[in-house]
Amino acid sequence: MRILHTSDWHLGQHFMGKTRVDEHQAFLRWLIEQIKEHEVAAVVVAGDVFDTGTPPSYARELYNGFIVELQHTGAQLVILGGNHDSVAMLNESRALLGCLNVQVIPGLLDQAEHQVMTLFDRDGQPGAVLCAVPFIRAREVMLSEAGQSAEHKQQALQQAIADHYQHLFGLAQQQARLAEQPLPIMATGHLTTVGASSSDSVREIYIGTLDAFPASAFPAADYIALGHIHRPQKVGGKEHIRYCGSPIALSFDEVGQQKEVLLVEMNGEGLKAVTPLPVPVFQPLARVSGNLEQLAEAMQAEAAQAEIPVWLEVTVVEDDYLSDLQPRVEQLAAGLPLEILLVRRQRSQRSDGLTAEQGVTLSELTPVEVFERRLAPESLEDERQQALNGLYRELLVQMEDPA
Repeated sequence: MRILHTSDWHLGQHFMGKTRVDEHQAFLRWLIEQIKEHEVAAVVVAGDVFDTGTPPSYARELYNGFIVELQHTGAQLVILGGNHDSVAMLNESRALLGCLNVQVIPGLLDQAEHQVMTLFDRDGQPGAVLCAVPFIRAREVMLSEAGQSAEHKQQALQQAIADHYQHLFGLAQQQARLAEQPLPIMATGHLTTVGASSSDSVREIYIGTLDAFPASAFPAADYIALGHIHRPQKVGGKEHIRYCGSPIALSFDEVGQQKEVLLVEMNGEGLKAVTPLPVPVFQPLARVSGNLEQLAEAMQAEAAQAEIPVWLEVTVVEDDYLSDLQPRVEQLAAGLPLEILLVRRQRSQRSDGLTAEQGVTLSELTPVEVFERRLAPESLEDERQQALNGLYRELLVQMEDPA
C-alpha cells in the first residue's frame, strides 16, 4: 500500500506582504499529479493545513478544490488539525467531507476509537490501520492542579500524551487483528520532538510547559508521520519516524532547502520503503549579504539565473550607518528580476538591549525569546525563572489557541 505523507501547507499565508496563493495552487496541482503517477491509495496531511484559524476565502477554496480533484484519483484523504488550524473551522465540514472519503480529525475526539481508522489500498482492501493524532492541547488530556511545579506539570503532560498514543495503538492492534491478513500500523503527530531541527517560520509549540516530546515515548508503530517542523528529517535517525516538512519555503532561512513529500510503502510485514518526492520551487527566494558593492554583484548573480522575479532578503554589512540605506539597496535592484522584501542591517555585537545578538532585530525574535532575554539580566533563582517561563508559555498557548 502506498501512502503519501505531507504536512504544513499553511494555506492563506502572507509572506511579508506577498500572497502565496499561486504557489499553493501550483503545489496542489503537482500533488494531484504525484498521487496519480505513483498510484497513491491514501494521503495523510499531518497538520497546519491553514496558516491561521480564520483563513481567507481563497485559502478555503484551494482546500475544497483539492478535495474535489482528489475524488478523481480514488485516494482516501486524512486531514489532521495542527496548532495553526482552528478546531471549530475544520469541524464545520467534517461530516460532509466524510461522505467524500475524507476523514478530518480537527482535535482530540470524545471517543478515542474514532481516531483509529482503516486505510484501504487501491483495490478497496484493508491496507493499514491509522492512529490519527492531531495537535494535542494540554486541556484535552489533563487537568491542571494547583501547586504543581513546572517540572511536575511537564512530566505529567508528557505522560498524558504518551498514554493517549498507547491507548490508540492498543485499539489499532485490536483492529488489525480482526483483519483477514496482517496489517501495518501507522500513527501521526503534530508536535516538536526532542532533537528536531526547526526554522524561523515554525511557531514554537509549548503544550502547557512541554516544549518537546521524546521519540522514545511514541508507540511501536510501523511508521509515524509527523508535522509542525518545516525541515524534512528523520527523528533520531530512525527511518520510520519522519517529518516531511512544508512543501514551500515559509521563511528566508529555508532558502536552498529541498522541499518534499514522502511516499510511504507498507505491507503486512510493516514498513517497506520511504521515498522522498522533491517538490518543485514555484517561487524562488534568495538571501544576499555584504556592503553595497558586494550586494550589487550578488544581485546581478541572482538575476542572471532567474526565470521569474526572485523574492530577496538583503543583509547590509559595513554600510549600515547610512541613513538612506533602503533606497540605495532598492536602486541596486532596479531593472533586475528581483523583488526586495526585507532589508536588514547587521548589528554589532556591542549593541545593548534585547537585540544585542548580531544580525537580530526585535521583529525577528519570537515572544518567548523576547521574554527570556528580558529575564536574563534579573537576579532570579533558577526555579523561579523556570516557573515564570512556564507561566508565560501557558499564557501564549491561551492567546494563540485558535479553537
